[in-house]
Amino acid sequence: MSQKITPYKDSTLSKKEQVAQMFDAISGNYDNLNRVISFGIDLKWRKKVLQMVSKSNPKIILDIATGTGDLAILMAQTKAEKIIGLDISAGMLDIGKKKIATKNLSNTIEMILGDSEKMPFEDDYFDAITVAFGVRNFETLEKGLEEILRVLKPNGVFVILETSVPEKTPFKQGYNFYSKNILPLIGKLFSKDNVAYGYLSESAAAFPYGEVLNNILRKIGFIDVVSFPQTFGVATIYSASKK
Repeated sequence: MSQKITPYKDSTLSKKEQVAQMFDAISGNYDNLNRVISFGIDLKWRKKVLQMVSKSNPKIILDIATGTGDLAILMAQTKAEKIIGLDISAGMLDIGKKKIATKNLSNTIEMILGDSEKMPFEDDYFDAITVAFGVRNFETLEKGLEEILRVLKPNGVFVILETSVPEKTPFKQGYNFYSKNILPLIGKLFSKDNVAYGYLSESAAAFPYGEVLNNILRKIGFIDVVSFPQTFGVATIYSASKK
């Protein structure tokens, strides 16, 4: 990223510490608010990620920036033997653990508090790795992607679901108005953290997407990099692999 967007501009904490603090603060409302903000379309996007990952029949899956575990829970449909959800927010993980227990998936899904840029896993360990709406929160994008490449098995699949910016009229103008005006307002109305959804909007607008992110992935060392814009380009799914 050309500029570092942080949640709390006056804070002396690092970006990852601020992100953890922010998600801890909004964890109680996060799931419901996500559905409202995306009009529920994010569920459709996540199912596409599931379909892409399922094709490789993975045995061990890592879901980075797992939050409350929505995507990790969905990944259970792959019949993987082990799924690990990693996040830096203890508050989000606590909610995720309760959801996983309710669905009787505690033996399959393990939630771990950890840093995506310094993961406690061996090289070439995971058959598949996913990140939904999390790569833009990395302290250093390239470092996080290098770590993902390290722990991904050769021929493994890496799938990113992330916000992007529509490029065609009138979707571009509509997206800009919604992200700058409506999204922060919804966040303030429903969240006790007044700056959180302003940050999420600002970070989404500043994050590299499309071919720019594709080229960053290739530079890191990923192969078979492909991007698939979703819903007029408001989100993009990226797929990559490892030699």
